Amino acid sequence: MNQTPVPGQGLHERFLSGLALSPGRTAIRVDAAESLTYEEMHELAMRRAGALRAMAPEGPHNVAVLADKSLTAYVGIIAALYAGATVVPLNPRFPAERTRSMLTAANVSTVIADPIGRASLLETELDLPVLDESPTTPSLDAPVPVDPSDIAYVLFTSGSTGRPKGVPISHEANHHYFNLLDERYDFSPDDVFCQNVGLNFDCAMFEMFCAWGNGSQVHAIPPAAHRDLPAFFAERRMTVWFSTPSGITFIRRMGGLTPGSMPTLRWTFFAGEALLHEDAADWHVAAPQSKIENLYGPTELTVTITGHRWSPDASERQSVNGGVPIGKVHPGHEHLLLDDDGKPSVEGELVISGPQMTPGYLNADDNQGRFLERDGLRWYRTGDRVRRLDDEELIYLGRMDAQVQIQGFRVELAEVDHVVRQQCPGVQNAATVTRPAPNGGLELVLYYTGERVPSATLRRQLAEHLPDPMVPKTFRHVAEFPLNSNRKVDRAQLAREAAAMSDGRS
Repeated sequence: MNQTPVPGQGLHERFLSGLALSPGRTAIRVDAAESLTYEEMHELAMRRAGALRAMAPEGPHNVAVLADKSLTAYVGIIAALYAGATVVPLNPRFPAERTRSMLTAANVSTVIADPIGRASLLETELDLPVLDESPTTPSLDAPVPVDPSDIAYVLFTSGSTGRPKGVPISHEANHHYFNLLDERYDFSPDDVFCQNVGLNFDCAMFEMFCAWGNGSQVHAIPPAAHRDLPAFFAERRMTVWFSTPSGITFIRRMGGLTPGSMPTLRWTFFAGEALLHEDAADWHVAAPQSKIENLYGPTELTVTITGHRWSPDASERQSVNGGVPIGKVHPGHEHLLLDDDGKPSVEGELVISGPQMTPGYLNADDNQGRFLERDGLRWYRTGDRVRRLDDEELIYLGRMDAQVQIQGFRVELAEVDHVVRQQCPGVQNAATVTRPAPNGGLELVLYYTGERVPSATLRRQLAEHLPDPMVPKTFRHVAEFPLNSNRKVDRAQLAREAAAMSDGRS
């Protein structure tokens, strides 16, 4: 750590701002009976930060928070930041092998765990100390100062090698990010935020620290609440919701997207997947007082790096393949769209440079191919194909690796999904994947939700709008799409299932 910390840039200072605004108000509520005010949470975090410093007098470096959405987890995140440590939020329900690999990769020195997390740690067979606060442990007098370049937290993303990739994000990256959000949104101490996503998912940082920086309440959503989220919103007077777009499908299936069913919401944020215009319109009917924002950003760029304010008319005009634009890149950043030859274009891979970018993966080998040096700047390659619209907003078209070759024909899987949704009555949503073809190459397999439709009917309808190589060979109806741990449609699982199918073709 440098010897000249810059005040005001530590991520923990957002909680201190909330403490100043709302000392006696609720900071976190995890169920009907368990909650803490800002003052209570601050005092607990200071005591636990003191315990962390006592365990490592020279300063705990990397502290894992291995816990469900419990008071232990939320207080632990603030305590680790107060202690000047890097926080490593982990899901205690992940397989032991995966948890062990992440603890090792992050070089974790201490673990904060609830009972489920302690059991998870035991299964890893790693001998790591677990914070055990003693009544005699003195609290810190003040949070430990940090330098802007110090790492605030490490999150893990899936790696193409099958090994999770550790993404360190600095305090200064978060400082830039949350300052922009404070300017863009009118959050206040009267807001009540849903804490919906897993704590190991970067969007949880948005939920927690947008709220805490403005003295707002954070309410963790208990699993049972998902059966009737509109009723939960009404009971808690929820004003801010954040989820992947798959959350819309789930609430619709549970009967929650009725007109005016979510009247208390002021802000709704979607990120992590492509947002469909029709889904946003349905949400607007159910939450008519809520502004809707479509956010985009890889973990490597500090939660989100663009934003689009949805509107019924303008967003539909800008739609491509049924998708809502992702907006403009945040101020202070440079971006390029590079075509297949690496030349700037109106459509291509989005690459970004600026203050929200990670300094690089924990394992330097993972940096290969993800960063490039150009025009005197270091850029992050998102791997996402994006188009620049006439008003300079961007729209997401799909992953670069989602463009596949079928019989020599270039196919955008998102385009197939869009045509299915538009041209096949009864289909609600679609996800196209590939599998090896019997005679070499690839063929398309379509998974869809909604009504079950004969495969011959779907094939005939699509043949009227798509060239033959773009018409899927196999159709599979599912009640709902599988979701991964981040609540995104798990296309990798669908692709594995498609590859494992018998040779019988429908």
